[in-house]
Parts: sequence; structure tokens; C-alpha cells
Amino acid sequence: MRITGPNGTALANAPAPSRRAAGGGFTVSDEQAPRGSTAAASLRSISTLDALMALQGVEDPQNLLERKKRAVAKGRNALDVLDKLKLALIDGSVDGSTLSRLLVASEGLTEETGDSGLDTVLGEIDLRVAVELAKAGIR
Repeated sequence: MRITGPNGTALANAPAPSRRAAGGGFTVSDEQAPRGSTAAASLRSISTLDALMALQGVEDPQNLLERKKRAVAKGRNALDVLDKLKLALIDGSVDGSTLSRLLVASEGLTEETGDSGLDTVLGEIDLRVAVELAKAGIR
């Protein structure tokens, strides 16, 4: 729809510069000019900082794989020591070295691996180790 007439596009033109009064009116000096370019530069640096922070949070696939391998090895070691403890309990020859190895094997079982299934299994192994250590009176 097009509007014509006294209120049409003629008012959209830039207004003519007004005359200043000769009697000491308000003036703006060059020193007080707005500084829009510095605000834009600071915003740009914040977005760059945010991008760097986001990149630091990205996991390296190789690092994630190594962490999973270490977690699996710790879990297997804890299961092996639990089996040795089981055999020692059946045989009736539980010694302090088996319990101390079980205590050492329990370290690092609760670390996050990024795989929820693996974390659940390691949590269950850690619980079993904690129960056996509590039975033996070791905290």
C-alpha cells in the first residue's frame, strides 16, 4: 500500500540543519564524541574468548579412548584381586598383602570415562571392593 499526500515520503527526508543561536548555546566538543568502535572490539574479544573456552571443553577422541582403556584395565585388575581374595577366603589363608592390593586396586575406579555403561560397571566393581574392605575392617 502506498501513501501519498502531506504525510507521505516527503517527511522521510533528512531534516535541514537548524541554525544555532548566537547567544552561547549547547555545543559538543570532539573529545566527548561517542566511541562505538571500542565497544564493538570488546564484544569481538569476548566472543573469541568464548570460542577458545568452548574448544578447551572438546574432548580429543584419542584421549577419550586412552581414558577408557585405562579404566578397563583398572576394573580388570580389581576383579583379579577380588578373585584372589575369594580363593584365599575359600582356602582360609587371607593375608594382609591381598587386602592391601585390593585397597590399591580400588583407587581410580570412580573416575568418569565418558561412557555411561563403563562408568556403571566400574561403580559396581568399586562397591564390591568397598564391601570386601569393610568386611576386613579396612577403610
